[in-house]
Amino acid sequence: HEMAHMWFGDLVTMRWWDDLWLNESFATYASVLAQTSATRWTSAWTTFATTEKAWAARQDQLPSTHPIVADATDMEAVKTNFDGITYAKGASVLKQLVAWVGQNEFLAGLRSYFRRYEYDNTSLRDLLEELEVSSGRKLDGWAKEWLETTGVNTLRPRFETDSSGLYTAFDVVQEAVADHPTLRSHRIAIGLYDRTENGLERRERVELDVSGPLTEVTKLLGARQPDLLLLNDDDLTYAKIRLDERSLATTIESIGDVRESLPRALLWSAAWDMTRDAEMAARDHLRLVLGGLVAEDDINMVQTLLARAGLAIEAYGQPDNRSAARQQLTDGAYQLLQAAEAGSDQQLALLYTVATAEDPAGLERVRAIFDGTQELPGLVLDTELRWHLLIELAAHGRATEADIATELAADPTAAGEKRAASARTAIPTAEAKAAAWAAVVERDELSNHMQIATMRTFWRPEPDQLAVTLPYVDRFFDVVSDVWRERSMDSAQTFTELLFPTEVVSDAVLARVDRFLAEESPQPALRRMMVEARDTMARALRARACDAS
Repeated sequence: HEMAHMWFGDLVTMRWWDDLWLNESFATYASVLAQTSATRWTSAWTTFATTEKAWAARQDQLPSTHPIVADATDMEAVKTNFDGITYAKGASVLKQLVAWVGQNEFLAGLRSYFRRYEYDNTSLRDLLEELEVSSGRKLDGWAKEWLETTGVNTLRPRFETDSSGLYTAFDVVQEAVADHPTLRSHRIAIGLYDRTENGLERRERVELDVSGPLTEVTKLLGARQPDLLLLNDDDLTYAKIRLDERSLATTIESIGDVRESLPRALLWSAAWDMTRDAEMAARDHLRLVLGGLVAEDDINMVQTLLARAGLAIEAYGQPDNRSAARQQLTDGAYQLLQAAEAGSDQQLALLYTVATAEDPAGLERVRAIFDGTQELPGLVLDTELRWHLLIELAAHGRATEADIATELAADPTAAGEKRAASARTAIPTAEAKAAAWAAVVERDELSNHMQIATMRTFWRPEPDQLAVTLPYVDRFFDVVSDVWRERSMDSAQTFTELLFPTEVVSDAVLARVDRFLAEESPQPALRRMMVEARDTMARALRARACDAS
């Protein structure tokens, strides 16, 4: 990414900050293109789909979203726009532009653009002119749809079949939310996958333009319904995709049978979007992860899926099912841990999930690993891992102040001091929470790093934790405006991010945010953070209702 700035940002750069994407989106896109085209990291688009595009879609669904070409009125607006829209959505949209005009035409337009404007400043129109010449396509309409609007579209299949299972009608339905109603032109591929002795293999691929609310796909009429239908196969466009009932069942049961990493990543993303949008139960998402994780050998994907499974339990799952779901995840991770390659990254990632156990047997297992009475082949219980296990044990009342002091004596470093602060704050007692709150809020005596370490473990989702932290919901709203007035912007943002009561998912917290926004008239950056946090919690409540039903 940084090397790509030699062209996108240094050789040619934006005229003003509203075209920041000409630097950052292009550098992000070019970095992945370079990896897949010129290095051994040929699956980089899989990583892009899992990380950058997920970041973009999450940011684009918040109330604070903005167009890729943003109106940069002042430097405060510029600072807030170094985000998932400018970097990740912009790069995702560029991938769609390449599909729209053709890769050879796109690269030819870029070469012409660099030659014409080297050592100069440009705007969006300058780039579009070069791409129009190279591709023969007019791009003003495309730019308005994609670069000057907000929100992410949803694409879902709608079809009918006859008694033989052949498609008699097939449409791609495009949707947009009411707040961001733009329907865009998409170049997509549709993949039809069947079960074979070699797994789920693509039988047919159809590529077409999709526009408006409904696009008929005549090429699929008469085709046999597959076991798995994948819209946006090859990940050409930026959109959320939905799986029909049969395809979702196939995904939950057999995602590991899809041999290629990119279509698997698209299925993982579709299931995650459906969970976040309350169209798939969190418990089904957990079942999907535990059944399909074994097929993934990319450590980035393994960590992402485990993190999503944990978030599905804590934020999107029915609270009454939480303890059982957490045990299901940690027991499942422990089983996979036994089969993981000794000393591998997968082994370490699985152990981090095993460490989040809450049931007595799971906690005894974690304590045994920490104490060294249970060894895992190839695993080095280094300082960082010991602190991680100790913090989790402390959060469940299975480690004491004495344990923390002993560990700190063995690691008397700045990093050790921070981990010890996190462990002390994690202890589920009123005294531990009061001490942390006083140090961060009342006395404000800690360094920035120690403040972050202390706040990071203040809120936890376990019932014992919530019982002692609930009084701090109102206290947070009582002091947050003062923090923004008295501390630096970076410090205030970190305070708000870490001490907002994210784990207390309830209508009462939503109402408290509404009252704060109405009564306090917070400055724009604080208002944005509050509105985003409120929207995230409202989404969680909708997903919980889906899981409960």
